[in-house]
Amino acid sequence: MRIIFMGTPEFAVASLEALLNAGCNIVGVVTAPDKPAGRGQKIHESAVKQFALSKGLEVLQPLKLKDPDFHDKLRSLKADLQVVVAFRMLPETVWDMPPKGTINLHASLLPKYRGAAPINWAVINGEKETGVTTFLLQHEIDTGNILFSKSVPISEQETAGDIHDKLMQTGATLLVDTVKAIESGDYTPVVQPEILPGETELPHAPKIFKEDCLIRWNQPVEKVYNHIRGLSPYPTAYTVFKEKTLKIYSAEIMDKEPGIQPGGFLSDDKSYLRFACLDGFICVRDIQMEGKKRMPVEEFLRGFRN
Repeated sequence: MRIIFMGTPEFAVASLEALLNAGCNIVGVVTAPDKPAGRGQKIHESAVKQFALSKGLEVLQPLKLKDPDFHDKLRSLKADLQVVVAFRMLPETVWDMPPKGTINLHASLLPKYRGAAPINWAVINGEKETGVTTFLLQHEIDTGNILFSKSVPISEQETAGDIHDKLMQTGATLLVDTVKAIESGDYTPVVQPEILPGETELPHAPKIFKEDCLIRWNQPVEKVYNHIRGLSPYPTAYTVFKEKTLKIYSAEIMDKEPGIQPGGFLSDDKSYLRFACLDGFICVRDIQMEGKKRMPVEEFLRGFRN
């Protein structure tokens, strides 16, 4: 089959590489336009573009996905199938173009966690497992008929970053299996249920904004802990400490009655910094004060005594 691949971040690179290693015929790659980034505002190319160019693949970077010239270029590539991994929402004129349709790899066990941040929300909500799903694109986002899925456990210590890396590899393998099944015709699409047995509503995964990252200490300690690891390493949970933003990348739970108000803290000025929640303490381990580099709490306390 002639395949067009669409994706932008590192998460998508693993899938593109796996398809190439499996001998798939990638006739074009669509990714985000280059943009300035960082303090120097240097022009930044997406991870997918950098990898695609290193493999000699043709790269398309449309500013607008509804651009007629972009559509003409897609048609000229005569793709049988389009594959989407971590890309923008496509207009119907694009996803309905190939004869075998367009498939998407989503980092959750659909229909749970439809949306932009499925990995973060699964960890934030304390899920014990998540996974990856391949499905056929249709009008409503992440609602198309399911092709294949594979579950992955979430341990109590794993962060969103840990799960991202696991799903990136698991998803790449599942995507290759899905493409092979489509090529052979050995698959049966399954309609996504609107609700799951024993559930009253489906959990969603909307885009995360800065206000979602603020830690609310007047909650159970386990909920605060899941919030921290669900946002680590990015976009990172934070609190306000000594009138400055303090990002918290990793922490541990201390099951001990706080004895102080939620949000209050205890420290020995050298080895620990503990924030009180409703029913225990969060012991921070890896942090970053506004204007400073990321560091272990011990190093932070050495320069921030009393």
